[in-house]
Amino acid sequence: MWPYPKIVAHRGGGTLAPENTVAGLRAGLAYGFRAVEFDVMLSRDGIGMVVHDPELGRTVAGQGSVAQTDAAALAALDAGSWFSPEFRGEPVPFYTQFIDYCKAQRIWMNVEIKPADGFEAATGAWVAKITRDNYAAELAAGDPAGYPLLSSFSFAALAAARDSAPEVPRGYLLDTIPADWQQQAKALDAVAIHTNHKHLTPALAAQIKEGGYGLFCYTVNDPARGREILSWGVDGFCTDRIDLIGPSFDI
Repeated sequence: MWPYPKIVAHRGGGTLAPENTVAGLRAGLAYGFRAVEFDVMLSRDGIGMVVHDPELGRTVAGQGSVAQTDAAALAALDAGSWFSPEFRGEPVPFYTQFIDYCKAQRIWMNVEIKPADGFEAATGAWVAKITRDNYAAELAAGDPAGYPLLSSFSFAALAAARDSAPEVPRGYLLDTIPADWQQQAKALDAVAIHTNHKHLTPALAAQIKEGGYGLFCYTVNDPARGREILSWGVDGFCTDRIDLIGPSFDI
């Protein structure tokens, strides 16, 4: 059973707002989304920041890397101008700011642990611990829909998350599904497989579901494709096109 929302806004507001910003969360809310996927990476001083790229320059104005910049300096950078002038000065958020906003607005979070190279274990452990500490009451209540799902492409990061806060559920991100996917998922004590819909087949989808795992896909922007993979038994997916695929989208 998949206890989480079916349709999730990718990086906040999809194509309608700068990714991984509070403005993105507001854009998703405006379209009825109370489920969001976003990325967390550690700053130089070991604080989780909501950002996708390890290097500055694409969505965050600046030079250098996230891993070599302190959190306060990252928070002062412009993460909105690249998208459009109306978002000029939109800051890089702290993970804890996203938690506060999402809890206040009752937004479910799919938190992708996005470690810079060499910081896999540290990032996984930090994200899991902070998530556990901020959702202690919800975790104690035992309803998975009430607390976040962590995910990562990094086996090492998810293993560290498992060891740091085993009670926070984990989904294993895989671009393509390897032959030993089930052994890896079992080792991580994962509850779900998250994968690229472009490489998924009906047979693989059935195999994952028969194995007892949730199945989540990224990033589906065409409604016809969304209906197709849902018909295969996919439990949910994230989308950039929150204007085309709403939170109540179905087959």
